[in-house]
Amino acid sequence: MTDLDLTELTAARLVEGYLKGEFSPEEATRAALERAERIQPEVNAFVRLLGDEALTQARESTERWRRGEPKGLVDGVPTTVKDIILLKGAPTLKGSKTILEQGSWDEDAPSVARLREHGAVFIGKTTTPEFGWKGVTDSPLSGVTRNPHDPSRTAGGSSGGAAAAVALGAGPLALGTDGGGSVRIPAAFCGIFALKPTYGRVPLYPASAFGTLAHVGPMTRDVADAALLLDVIGVPDSRDWSALGPAPGSFTAGLAGGVRGLRVAYSPSLGGQVAVQPAVAAAVRRAVERLAELGAYVTEADPDFADPVDAFHTLWFSGAARVTQQLSPRQRESLDPGLKEIRAAGARFSALDYLAAVDVRMELGRRMGRFHDSYDLLVTPTLPITAFEAGVEVPKGSGHRRWTGWTPFTYPFNMTQQSAATVPVGTDGDGLPVGLQLVAARHRDDLVLRAAHALQESGVRPGGS
Repeated sequence: MTDLDLTELTAARLVEGYLKGEFSPEEATRAALERAERIQPEVNAFVRLLGDEALTQARESTERWRRGEPKGLVDGVPTTVKDIILLKGAPTLKGSKTILEQGSWDEDAPSVARLREHGAVFIGKTTTPEFGWKGVTDSPLSGVTRNPHDPSRTAGGSSGGAAAAVALGAGPLALGTDGGGSVRIPAAFCGIFALKPTYGRVPLYPASAFGTLAHVGPMTRDVADAALLLDVIGVPDSRDWSALGPAPGSFTAGLAGGVRGLRVAYSPSLGGQVAVQPAVAAAVRRAVERLAELGAYVTEADPDFADPVDAFHTLWFSGAARVTQQLSPRQRESLDPGLKEIRAAGARFSALDYLAAVDVRMELGRRMGRFHDSYDLLVTPTLPITAFEAGVEVPKGSGHRRWTGWTPFTYPFNMTQQSAATVPVGTDGDGLPVGLQLVAARHRDDLVLRAAHALQESGVRPGGS
């Protein structure tokens, strides 16, 4: 036994402890499950806990470590899976009452399969809005997921359950999905790290109805754990025809490179297009100054693009229509009201409308490609605001109609398929976390992780400066 609070340890520290015999995977899993059960009534991070199955996996891992024969990089580490992603033996209901629990559920998604090969312990499925359609987490199936820093506020979404679970110690590793900001938004609101890797770096199967906007990404308390998780899941899988080939090297090994000499563009408001809360702007600016102190060449510069929200809506709403296309009229009546609205809008778009949106997307990608000829990294706030009231899609009084109104920094980089991450860099006056977004050219996940790691190692985090 150990006096350590195992729920506060990173995945890397847990593996180190297993190796040294300080504690066991079974002890760590029991601690994570107990924490998950304790937080569930207040924050509602889980749609399903897998206690018996997890403890069986943990006992098997404990025996492997006892023999000195761990299966892989994360053997015995408590891990959660967003309930959009297939996990063998557990229903994947996607926040919807239209999906029945009955079934064999006999297949792992690629990211889950790689984690299982490395010995991860799956403790539960985390909450999502219905079919992951919006930037907050509430659904007809599982209700409202709340912010760990203030339960009256939203955890963000659509990977809100994953973010809340990591923030509160219910497993250090989480799999989320991101089609318009869905790992970065809740990570920023909950004060953790999250990476949307370059499209295709983490294989996705079954294919998302939202097409090539959708990415799978790691959600963790620190950057080193995210790099470790990406080393595990960022390998090809034949079920995803669009998956990239093997990574050129270990993301973990590349963390120590620092930021000295990197060319960093700091865009505080995308050229004045976004109104940013003063506390958010101040926290992000302090972190940017730290990058300069660490040796980066920082220039205030904006990428030259207009808000692509109309094109994004065409692509996103069409995906919503597609994912609900086979539902009966009665099933459609049970959908989240907002989802019903956007699926109806998506069904009205023509093929020409969709292709016009693709044209906007390609032009945006061209512009960002040219931008990264001059700059290694783009830095923005992750969000212009901190967490607002739970249970609503947009902040009251904001004038926004849809969640995209308050997420202008995130969805453009799903359209371009670039690597983008959020790093916790401080808090506002109410103690709510602020996130900074780092964006790199496609295939440069290593740069995003290096810069984020340098910031965290320098002491920039929630409550820090």
